[in-house]
Amino acid sequence: MNTARQLCSRWGRLPSSTSHRGLPRPIAQQGKKHPDAKPLSGFGGAGVPEIVDDYDGDTYRTVYTVKFLAVMYVLHAFQKKSKKGIATPKQEIELIKSRLKRAQEHYAEWSKSQKVID
Repeated sequence: MNTARQLCSRWGRLPSSTSHRGLPRPIAQQGKKHPDAKPLSGFGGAGVPEIVDDYDGDTYRTVYTVKFLAVMYVLHAFQKKSKKGIATPKQEIELIKSRLKRAQEHYAEWSKSQKVID
């Protein structure tokens, strides 16, 4: 299992560290909600949740979507750098929106090839 912190590290942005929470994939695959997942504001409900992970004075976030049958997309994992407020920075929201759109397009193509019925 991976935390937002580990994903950011794997992408070359942060020093590596050990996991203690995990991403929601195994839980989401069972049709359950990760205990730390909360809907990300501005995305119309619980279809785009985020997990916030605090570690060593820093905050890390993982945003994913479970809007699609049989598929979960991790849209973004990042370290929140702003020390003022808890809002997700606008540039991060725009990136998440862009990736959600790409996930929708990818899912549409994938579901046609797999003959998935929504």
